[in-house]
Amino acid sequence: QVQLVETGGGLVEAGGSLRLACATSEYTYSTNYMTWFRQAPGKEREGLASIYTAGPMSFYDDSVKGRFTISQDEARTTLYLQMNSLKPEDTAMYYCAADKQYGGSWYDASVYNYWGPGTQVTVSS
Repeated sequence: QVQLVETGGGLVEAGGSLRLACATSEYTYSTNYMTWFRQAPGKEREGLASIYTAGPMSFYDDSVKGRFTISQDEARTTLYLQMNSLKPEDTAMYYCAADKQYGGSWYDASVYNYWGPGTQVTVSS
């Protein structure tokens, strides 16, 4: 089983930056995806950014493209999300997900087997 724990959330002013981290407890498949999602109250989970560890290759949702950057450490035990130019609409619980099922889209939450408990990001105006 894979255990994920997100850290780095908090309260930040609009235009500010945060860096989220997702630590893994076990080895992550080198050919798999790891993805950041967020979910605001009453809304669906939204895929933000994903990294294909074999490349690496990264993918972004249009809502965060140019502002957020996904990366992974050399040991592939920690996933990062650098968030710049934060907006109030970025306020949500942020989750990392791992072990994507073969096939399906990276931004589809239903194809991931493991999730962290989430870290809250609040952006004030």
